[in-house]
Amino acid sequence: MSQINEKTVHIDELATWDMAALFNQEDKVVAWAVEKSLNAIAKAIDRITVCLAAQGRLFYIGSGSGGKIGVLDATECPPTFGVNDGVVIGVISGGAEALAGWREDTEDDGELARYDLEEREFSRNDILVALSASGNTPYVLAAVEYAKKLGAPTIGVCCNPGGLLESVSDLCITVDVGPEVIMGSTRLKAGTAQKMVLNMLSSCAMIKLGKTYGNLMVDVRPINQKLKKRVIDIVQIATGKTREAVMATLEAAEGDTKAAIVMLLLDVAAPKARDLLKAHNGFVKKAVREYDESNC
Repeated sequence: MSQINEKTVHIDELATWDMAALFNQEDKVVAWAVEKSLNAIAKAIDRITVCLAAQGRLFYIGSGSGGKIGVLDATECPPTFGVNDGVVIGVISGGAEALAGWREDTEDDGELARYDLEEREFSRNDILVALSASGNTPYVLAAVEYAKKLGAPTIGVCCNPGGLLESVSDLCITVDVGPEVIMGSTRLKAGTAQKMVLNMLSSCAMIKLGKTYGNLMVDVRPINQKLKKRVIDIVQIATGKTREAVMATLEAAEGDTKAAIVMLLLDVAAPKARDLLKAHNGFVKKAVREYDESNC
C-alpha cells in the first residue's frame, strides 16, 4: 500500500483541472478492480444473508477510513431497509472520538478490538466483516482472530494482495486498486473500493431478505417528510394506482408499505395482506404470485 504511483509523481506541478482529471482517471480503476472480486463478493453476500436470516447480526469493524465506512454503511441500513437498530453494527477503533475526528493510534491495539466486540456481545451467531486497506491492521486482525475463536464466520475486505487479512479470514475480498494518487493515502482509491464493496454486501443481502420489491425500498422508514412522500411514490410505482387511492390504502394499512402494495395489487384488506406477507417471510412478489396462482 506504500507503492509510488508513477502516473502522479508530478501532480503538484499540474494545473487544477489536470490535477482533478488525474484523480478521476485513477478513480476509474476502482470499479474494474472491484469487478475482479465479484466471485468473493457474491459468496460474502450469501454468507451474510444466511446469518441475518437466522437472526444473527452483521458487524463491520475497522480503523480510520475503513472503520468510518463501516459505520456509515451500518447506520444507513435501518432507515433504508427497515431493519432494527443493532442488526447491522459498525465498530471503529477509538469509538465516537475516532468517528468525529481521528484516533489512528488505536489501530495498533489488538486488545481494544477484543474489548469492543465483547462489549457488544459479539457471538458465534453473528458475522464479522473486517476492513483494512493494507490487510495488516493489528486492531482488525485481532478482531478476526477473536471472532474465529468464538466460531463466528469472518469476511475480510482489503486492497493489498498478500495482506495478512487474506490468510486469517474465512473469506477475503481483496480489491487491488494499485498505488494511491498520494502514496499511502488509503482514504482515496482503497476507501472508494471499500465503500463500493459494502454497498453490495448490505444492499444485496437486504434484497435477498425481501427488503425490496424489484428495486423499490418497500421497508423504508417514513421518518421525515421526504421519506413519507417517497413511500407514496413507491406504492404508486409498484401498483400503478392513483395517488389518492395509494394514500387511502396506506392509511388503512397504518403506513405499512408492503401491506399497501399487496392490498392494491390483490384487492384484499389489510389483515389478509399482512397474513400473506407473513406466510412468505415479507417477500411481496412471492405473496402476490402465490395468491394469484391459487386463485386462477
